[in-house]
Amino acid sequence: MRKKDFVFTGIVVLFLLPFFVCPEVYEAYSNFNASNGMIMSFIKFAVLATLGEVIGLRIKTGNYYRKGFGIVPRAIVWGLLGLGINAAFIIFSSGTPVFLAYLGFDVSAETIKTTAFSGTKLFTAFSISLFLNLIFAPVFMTVHRITDVHIETTGGTLKGFFSPIPFGKHFKELNWEVQWNFVFKKTIPLFWIPAHTITFMLPQNYRVLFAAALGIVLGVFLAAASILGKK
Repeated sequence: MRKKDFVFTGIVVLFLLPFFVCPEVYEAYSNFNASNGMIMSFIKFAVLATLGEVIGLRIKTGNYYRKGFGIVPRAIVWGLLGLGINAAFIIFSSGTPVFLAYLGFDVSAETIKTTAFSGTKLFTAFSISLFLNLIFAPVFMTVHRITDVHIETTGGTLKGFFSPIPFGKHFKELNWEVQWNFVFKKTIPLFWIPAHTITFMLPQNYRVLFAAALGIVLGVFLAAASILGKK
């Protein structure tokens, strides 16, 4: 590790430390999170998922920042995507048990709310993750990639970010070889479905936070996808 890695790690630790050592800070966070779930979803993803992209940039270029990277625009995108992810969690965690019950399985929306581990709970959590990642994730990943391209092509500035996004143009220019063969075919079945199965095994108030923390892993995937796309 280089000096900048120690500095970066130290800043992250100092930022997170109060939540672990100060009960008042954690209680304030818990209370605000319970009453303002969507706002906290925006904040969690804006902070943690953007942190993942910064780490991905370090892996890809050797630096935590470069001109045109657009940290603020990326944080805004992640915050907005966080709102969609939270909504998707609610929709799929509520709708999937209903569908499973329709198919004849003895499950309900209460199944994943129980604290005790069971095979039924694991099966329900896996099913929610499966449908979430097969139906929602590809659209989410594609939209996210298009916004990344928009940020890059407009120089990472806020003014450029708020300019109209040529979705059709960026969509056609995506590297679909990498998007399909790596992002969709490998990360979804091998990582995201198992990871989100764990997510839906957790108590409800921890799910979005855990999903946002997974955004750090996503930053590594994005770096890998970028490197593969240039080969």
